[in-house]
Amino acid sequence: MIEINIPGRGAIFLEHLVCDVNGTIAIDGELIEGIGRTISELKDRLEIHLLTADTHGHQKSIDQKLNLKAVRIQPGDEQSQKSNYIDSLGSNRVVAIGQGANDALMLKKSAIGICVLSTEGAAFETLKSADLIVPDIFTAFGLLQNPIRLVASLRK
Repeated sequence: MIEINIPGRGAIFLEHLVCDVNGTIAIDGELIEGIGRTISELKDRLEIHLLTADTHGHQKSIDQKLNLKAVRIQPGDEQSQKSNYIDSLGSNRVVAIGQGANDALMLKKSAIGICVLSTEGAAFETLKSADLIVPDIFTAFGLLQNPIRLVASLRK
């Protein structure tokens, strides 16, 4: 668990990290180099969840590399599926990371929503729904490894 107290927002107790896969931790269906190690470092503090539509069909390989099993999002109303997943975990205990249009609602609903800029771009709707926008996934994970950075950015 990550506990942070953000002036103007109060105490937040994060238990779950929910990540979109393609565009966020993988590019063109291939895991970004170094992501496995970084996710492993977060596993002792957060329960890791991957959500994917498996656009490139490589999720089985990604699951094996990360020793995780992603939740497959079905075509059609993907925003709602991701949002419902956040609700099932208890949205006030979730930090979510994504960049695609279908990630917007999950970022908005989560206690903390982080939009990453990616080589695939970032949807404007998702940018507007995020609490923070960061240049890449490693910066997003760095915020979770050093949560005082979240306090510095999110204080009101």
